[in-house]
Amino acid sequence: MAGGKLTPRQKMINLMYLVFIAMLALNMSKEVLSAFGLMNEKFESANTASKATNQQMLAALDLKASEAAGEFAGAAATAHKVEAASKKFYDFIETCKEETKKGVQIEENGKLPYEQMDKGQNLDESWFIGDDYTKRGNEVIAAINAYKNEMKAALTDKKYAAILAEVNKAFDVSDVTNKEGLKDKFLNYHFKGFPAIASLSTLSAWQSDVKKAESDVISAALGKAAVQAASYSNYQAIVVLEKNAYFQGENVKGKVVLGRYDENTKPTSFQGPGKLENGQAVISLTAGSVGEQKINGQFTFLEDGKNIPLKFEGNYVVVPRPNEATISADKMNVVYRGVSNPMTISFAGVAQNDVKASAPGLRDLGKGKYMMNPGSGTEVKINVNAKLPDGKSVTDTRVFRIKNIPAPQGAIGKMMGVVKGQKSRLEASTVTAELPDFDFEVKINVVQFSMKVPGQPTVVVNGNKLNSQAKAALARTSRGDQVTFSEIKTKLEGSDIILKQTAPVIYEIQ
Repeated sequence: MAGGKLTPRQKMINLMYLVFIAMLALNMSKEVLSAFGLMNEKFESANTASKATNQQMLAALDLKASEAAGEFAGAAATAHKVEAASKKFYDFIETCKEETKKGVQIEENGKLPYEQMDKGQNLDESWFIGDDYTKRGNEVIAAINAYKNEMKAALTDKKYAAILAEVNKAFDVSDVTNKEGLKDKFLNYHFKGFPAIASLSTLSAWQSDVKKAESDVISAALGKAAVQAASYSNYQAIVVLEKNAYFQGENVKGKVVLGRYDENTKPTSFQGPGKLENGQAVISLTAGSVGEQKINGQFTFLEDGKNIPLKFEGNYVVVPRPNEATISADKMNVVYRGVSNPMTISFAGVAQNDVKASAPGLRDLGKGKYMMNPGSGTEVKINVNAKLPDGKSVTDTRVFRIKNIPAPQGAIGKMMGVVKGQKSRLEASTVTAELPDFDFEVKINVVQFSMKVPGQPTVVVNGNKLNSQAKAALARTSRGDQVTFSEIKTKLEGSDIILKQTAPVIYEIQ
């Protein structure tokens, strides 16, 4: 059990075996059996958290695949193969755990009677016959090998080699050399003659190994796809014109830029209606006849010694005279209640000082820029009036949806999901609520939260920092414990708007 750098999970498994040896020396004391039971509880709690975390990461990968496809689609396919193999083996292990608990009565507190689970006859009779395996024992070995083979078939990319090696090591069913120097079959060495509660803990540890491998694959898939997505071959060229509609004979001006453009992105050549200036193509041409006109061409980049072509295509519409307003939210196609929504309002071909807009909550900042602060209701109507060069006036009306600010996510030190760190760090940390990927700057204050430590009553805290009661509960945690912060109540600063329920955050003690 020694040698090399061990993961925390492997250290826990090794500790379990050491405790079992101590149990033999103490003639199976009830305290040691209870210790096995507590260890099994920790494994099962961690496995439950891992299920939720893996599902969230896989959903994020699927979203990337639906938006960007390409390399993300391949990474998502790999992750789903691993998910299927993991679920199949995880569920099989669960049947083994049920077999271990056969005939055991659950106590009134919902827990197993650990101190009474000192016999291992269920697995001994089901899995072993003499020094060999029964049909059921061979099924266990076959399930392990099937899981390893399915993982091998899914993880063909070299990037996953280390993960596959860890899986093969964790589930190596080769014969084991016992303390007497004799060869012993894998299941005999780990289960035969063991107390039921010790076998149950070992099976929970197997499930933990399965979930860890699944998590590692999804994380690696996300990282690999993100690197590939940053390649020049995945950039998109965009045509950006000063306006979308022009009068006949008017000069059409604009530029073609990349979706990930910055000053260091310089193409080696450009083909199209314009010339290169500082990494972008500046377009200059004369508008043609009334109707839709096309603009197209190609950038060329040098990447890894190869020329990468990036074609672009855009269009503009030539109209005889303007007849409708151009109204767009600068950040998204809706306006949010409780924040200031910047907007640009204009009429094609009309100077900004001849355009007037009005709506409840709309404020004119000048030069076509407005700020919208919507009130109650589900939509807001914006009315626009423009004075044309010939002195005539035209009007237009647009309706925008009003949405509430999305539900925030709980965070420890600005980190969301499952956060890992020292106990002292958590004690000094602040519980916050974050709005990831929300384009507006808002300040959310946490006014109350509930803190749950494994094995301890839930502590309700007013404010955003741990109080004395919470710190006392935290002091009783151990390495690997997961502290859950939920029922996080928030208040939007400067507003009486009530936000949606804040998602919980978990802190794992290291």
